[in-house]
Amino acid sequence: MSLKNKNNEELIQPQILKLDDDFSLVKRFIDGDESTFRLLVQRHQEKIRNIIYLVLSDSEEVDDIAQEVMITIYKNLKNFRFESQFTTWFYRITVNKCKDYLRKKNVRKIFVPIKEASEKYEYTSSTEVNDISKIVMDAISKLPVKLRVPLLLKDIEGFSYQEIAQTINCEMGTVKSRIYRGREGLKKILKPIESELS
Repeated sequence: MSLKNKNNEELIQPQILKLDDDFSLVKRFIDGDESTFRLLVQRHQEKIRNIIYLVLSDSEEVDDIAQEVMITIYKNLKNFRFESQFTTWFYRITVNKCKDYLRKKNVRKIFVPIKEASEKYEYTSSTEVNDISKIVMDAISKLPVKLRVPLLLKDIEGFSYQEIAQTINCEMGTVKSRIYRGREGLKKILKPIESELS
């Protein structure tokens, strides 16, 4: 019986070592192979940059904040507990860095009133409004951060409600409520150009 277990372990071990999923890469990093950090960066840097851009709506700050996120991940990766998905963990760090940036800049008024959004698109010709995804992203950027972040994680990144709750550190019911309110707010912002989107 012990021989059988030993043989099973021998069969399983090489398979585990060949895996290049996030947990395996993090485990290798913790075990001293710091070269795996580069693989994690390559795999996830665009997701991190996208979240930063969508949360802040400021392309000029993306690189600096992404760099801060990577440094924070590198410094804390050995403390990763494998209790949640790696993506959930680094998204939490990314969102917190964005919130820190907004606090430092004293950005209090992120929401653009619906009236202003209407005026912005009132004189836009159909030839100018040709990139629907850009229009939607622009509209999302007008939502308050507390509604914008869960909406992006759910509808753009495909996170589950539970993963979002872990990422932004709040109750699942709150997540669902904020996503609902975010979608409703988005509908109102896009209402003036509804005909352009159909």
